[in-house]
Amino acid sequence: METEDEVKKTQVVDARARNISHNVRCTECGSQSIEDSQADIAILLRKLIRDEIHAGKTDKEIFKKLEEDFGETVLYAPKFDLQTAGLWLSPLLVAGAAAGLWAYKRHRQKTNVHIMALDLVRGVALTPKEKETMLDLLTPPPSQGITPSWWRRWSGQ
Repeated sequence: METEDEVKKTQVVDARARNISHNVRCTECGSQSIEDSQADIAILLRKLIRDEIHAGKTDKEIFKKLEEDFGETVLYAPKFDLQTAGLWLSPLLVAGAAAGLWAYKRHRQKTNVHIMALDLVRGVALTPKEKETMLDLLTPPPSQGITPSWWRRWSGQ
């Protein structure tokens, strides 16, 4: 009969093993973690993980061993280094570029040189209604694409 300490130790080992197994990709299935897979290799890897835990290895050491034995793709979360920096930082770069473009367009919409000049000449700022009317008058229609004159002559437009 197991003592209370042995039961707790077994529960801790099982919890650690499940946690590690959820973060390791099945090398046979590819799209499943070894915790969810019933492939032979997944069963062997789960046993290896439990053996490593019983041997006193830390989670980090176990992940490192799996990565060394099976390659970087066995882990769901690749490590952050110079080779993977682009992968990790690309969402931030794309979001930053989109936010910058949005802010620039918004600034351009709200800042019209003609309205600013009219404010200076009048000495009094335009009312919101006057600004809206002026923007409607001064904003050119969306361009349909500027066609060079040589293209119009060549294509017969």
